[in-house]
Amino acid sequence: MEIEAYLRDSFPSGDEDNTFTGNVDNEINGNWILAPTGSIHEARLKAKVKRRLRKNSSRDSGRGDSLSDNGDVVRAVVPPTSPKGKLLNRRSRMGKGRGLPKKGGAGGKGVWGTPGQVYDEDKVDFKDPNYDAEQENCIYETVVLPLDEETFEKTVTPIVQEYFEHGDANEVAELLAELNLGSMRGDVPMLAVSLALEAKASHRELTSRLLSELCECVLTAADVEASFHKLLKELPDLVLDTPGAPQMLGQFIARAVADNILPKSFIDGYKGRVDCEYARAALDRAAVLLRMSRWTGLRIDSLWGSGGGQRPVNQLIKEVNLLLKEYLLSGDTVEAERCLRELEVPHFHHEFVYEAVIMVLESKGNRTLQMILQLLKSFCASTVITVDQLRRGFERVYLDMADLSIDVPCAYSLLEQFVEQSFDAGVINKKLRDLCPCRGRKRFISEGDGGRLKLESC
Repeated sequence: MEIEAYLRDSFPSGDEDNTFTGNVDNEINGNWILAPTGSIHEARLKAKVKRRLRKNSSRDSGRGDSLSDNGDVVRAVVPPTSPKGKLLNRRSRMGKGRGLPKKGGAGGKGVWGTPGQVYDEDKVDFKDPNYDAEQENCIYETVVLPLDEETFEKTVTPIVQEYFEHGDANEVAELLAELNLGSMRGDVPMLAVSLALEAKASHRELTSRLLSELCECVLTAADVEASFHKLLKELPDLVLDTPGAPQMLGQFIARAVADNILPKSFIDGYKGRVDCEYARAALDRAAVLLRMSRWTGLRIDSLWGSGGGQRPVNQLIKEVNLLLKEYLLSGDTVEAERCLRELEVPHFHHEFVYEAVIMVLESKGNRTLQMILQLLKSFCASTVITVDQLRRGFERVYLDMADLSIDVPCAYSLLEQFVEQSFDAGVINKKLRDLCPCRGRKRFISEGDGGRLKLESC
């Protein structure tokens, strides 16, 4: 009775309507005559089962469901070996997709494993027949292939160039230790020295320190000696790019001997056996420096000097003053420019401008004024001194004029004259010229002279 009540309350589907038309319901004079109850119950049961089968046809297509005569679902038993069996069915069991087999019915890449692969017993029911239980205790390590000549140069050159910027030899040692240098280990000093020959003096000093540091952990004395032998053989090629390569290589050899990373017998082994004039010049340079260190106390460890950023300010000021004095004696602008570049202190060029202007004020002569003006004009044209450094140098002079006028009474008038000529020569701009402080009228100008400066009273 409960089933009949449920079926009476449910709405018939389209199939049910087709089933009942002409067989179940009849209409006589506007009145419906119901069919027998047993026929309605049987028809609705069949329609319900059909809807269920149609809804799950994609995932239950291989199960072999069917209907019995009385409307019950009969599930056919399919043998496991049948292609329609559940075990070998490749259709998706998630109820998604188009009902097609996964991966087109085939396995993916590596579905059968790789040769020599060992499978987990908990996940797979089979192993490689060649599997040995002792392989479980194997330790696997990453093998780094040794560098060839081309790869070595591409890998080590950036490391050395970055070292020229930060100067941390420990970082270079760590990076080289991670590489499998192999037979190229002895070429590390050769590459570093070759790069330093084309660099600055401070970089050559860093290279000498690097060789000394690497000889304790990465390189051996034999590697360093072999590198310098190769450098002497390749000097004819190095001279093409760096004309002063023989003298600089001689200084590298002398520094290496002084640092005890090159044997003292290295130079003596070449006596009477050198045919190349460049190699002979390098060995002679090294021998002279070592003799001077023994006889005159020359410090080989400071042979290259120290970089501009590592020098104390007092030492830089002394060298700037020496540079200006030598220029006033020789008048060689090119040599002065070379000396200023070798100081390697572009951030300290304002001190050069300051000392040059002070020298003009203290000299009280027109010759010094004209030579300094010519020098500053040449440096500004070649961009050795930037506009910012030039401005800072003049502004420092402006701020110190009160103290300078005590030692040089006519400092204000000389400064005005120099600033005006610098503006006319294009060394400074109008804004910097207008910032020049004015001189005091009481000490230097007489009312009867019409405002004319008496230079002879200075």
